[in-house]
Amino acid sequence: MSNNKAMQQHLSTPISIELVDKILEKYQLEDLNQATIREIVSVVNDIEEESGEKYIRMEMGVPGLKPSTIGTNAEINALQRGVASKYPMLEGIKELKQAASSFVKAFMNLDISPEGCVPTVGSMQASYANFLVTGQLYPEKDTVLFIDPGFPVQKQQLDVLGYKYESFDVYDFRGEALREKLESYFSTGRIASVIYSNPNNPTWICFTDSELRIIGELATKYDVVIIEDLAYFAMDFRKDLSCPFEEPYQASVGRYTDHYVLLISSSKAFSYAGQRTGLMCVSDKLFHRKYDHLQKRFGLPKYGQVLVSRVLYSLSSGTSHSAQYALAAMLKAASDGKFKFLDEVKEYGIRGGWMKELFLSNGFELIYDRDMNEPLADGFYFTVRYGNMSGGELLKELLYYGISAITLGKTGSKQQGLRACVSQTGKERFAELKERLELFRNNHT
Repeated sequence: MSNNKAMQQHLSTPISIELVDKILEKYQLEDLNQATIREIVSVVNDIEEESGEKYIRMEMGVPGLKPSTIGTNAEINALQRGVASKYPMLEGIKELKQAASSFVKAFMNLDISPEGCVPTVGSMQASYANFLVTGQLYPEKDTVLFIDPGFPVQKQQLDVLGYKYESFDVYDFRGEALREKLESYFSTGRIASVIYSNPNNPTWICFTDSELRIIGELATKYDVVIIEDLAYFAMDFRKDLSCPFEEPYQASVGRYTDHYVLLISSSKAFSYAGQRTGLMCVSDKLFHRKYDHLQKRFGLPKYGQVLVSRVLYSLSSGTSHSAQYALAAMLKAASDGKFKFLDEVKEYGIRGGWMKELFLSNGFELIYDRDMNEPLADGFYFTVRYGNMSGGELLKELLYYGISAITLGKTGSKQQGLRACVSQTGKERFAELKERLELFRNNHT
C-alpha cells in the first residue's frame, strides 16, 4: 500500500474515499486528466446518489439563473399561434434575422446584413457547420487551428468530421508574441479556419483589441476564416458593455478582417440554454464570397449558400420555430434598451469574486490571472492549481471533499490545474464551500 493511500485512510473527508474510488473504478477513470466533462458529471451524480451528500458542482458550465420572461412569453405566444405545426425556414424567421443584425450593430458596432444572421441549434451546431464548410474551401487548406484553452467538444466535432486540427496554449503568447505564433501556423498554407472564445472558456481571459487586430490582419493576409465564439457575450464585467449603440462595445475580430463568423449563444447571456437556439452571424463579404472548390463539392459557389442550404439543411432542417421568437424578442428588447440582459448575469461575476477568494485564502493559486497587465474579470469561470499536484490528482482529491471541476488538460491547456465554473453555486452554499476548502487545506498542509 502506498504512503499516500495509507494517509488517505486516516483522513476525515466529507465524502467516503472508498466510495469515490469505487465509482471512479466503475467508470475506468484511472487518469482524470483524460476525463470528459460528461464523465465527471456522471461520476458526481453517482457519488451524490450513493452518499446522499450534495457536491459543490463546478464541472459543467450550465446557466444558473432563470430565463427572462421576455423570451418565455414570446415563445408561449408563438406556440399559441400554432407555429409548432409549421416547419421554420432554414435561414430563420424574418423577425430574428432583423433583430440579430440590429443586436450586432448595437453591442458590437459591426454591420452584418440580416441575410447573414442565421439561427442554429445552439452554438455547437454553428461551429460544426462552419468547420465543415471552411474545410472545403481549398483542397490544400485542411486544418482548423484552435487558440487554446478552449471548449473540448469542438475538437470532438472535428474528430467526427475526420478533419485535421492543431492547437496551441495562448498562455505564453499574449500580446505581440501572438503574431509570430499565429504566423508560424498560417504560413504553412494548411490552415482553413481559426476558432477561439472571447471571453474564454475555460480561463475567462479576453483578447485585447491589439491582439484581435493581429488575428484579423493575419487572417486577411493568409486568407483564413476566423470563427469567434461569443458564448459569453459581453460578460467581461470590467467594462460596462450594456448600453446599446454606445461605446464600449464587445471586442471583436470583425473590426480587423472581412472574413469572420460570430457564434452568439442564447445559453449564458440570456439564460435560455434549454431551447438550444443560437446564432451564427457571417460577415457580408464571407457570406457572398464564391469558392471554386465549393462549386465542385456542393454544386454552389457561395459560402453562405452552402452553409445554409446544403449543410444546415442536412444537419437539422432548421432551428426550433418557437424558440426563434423567444430569441428575437430578447435581442430586440436589448437593442431597444428595454432589456438590460447583462444586469441579470452580473450575478456570475459576484459569485466568481467570492469563490476565487475562498480558494485563494486556502492555498490555491490562480493560473490564468491577467490580460496583459490587467487582472481578469470575475465571471463564469476561473482556473486554479494547488502546489505541485497535476490537474488529475487535484480533481481526484477534491472529489473526496465534495467539490467537482474539470481538468485543464482536456481544454488544450498545457498548465496543470482545474477549471471552476461558478454558475451552479449560489451564495447559500459559500459557507459550505469555505468549510470544505479549509478541511482540504488542513489535510494537505
